[in-house]
Amino acid sequence: MKTLKEVAVGKTVRVVKLHGEGAIKRRIMDMGLTKGVSVTVRKLAPLGDPMELTVRGYELSLRKADAAMIEVE
Repeated sequence: MKTLKEVAVGKTVRVVKLHGEGAIKRRIMDMGLTKGVSVTVRKLAPLGDPMELTVRGYELSLRKADAAMIEVE
């Protein structure tokens, strides 16, 4: 299982599954990170957290703790 947290800068992956429960999972889905969507890792902050993503044509900053809950391929 590979998570979004482990994806290198510049790579594009597809969301396979969201882990987590309740409000956390709902918040991730509300940001557009749903099953089947393509996600490109644009860059990392200077200290490595958060990471900047391109999802559905917009830029999104996501903490690595949240990225660890998103399974990708």
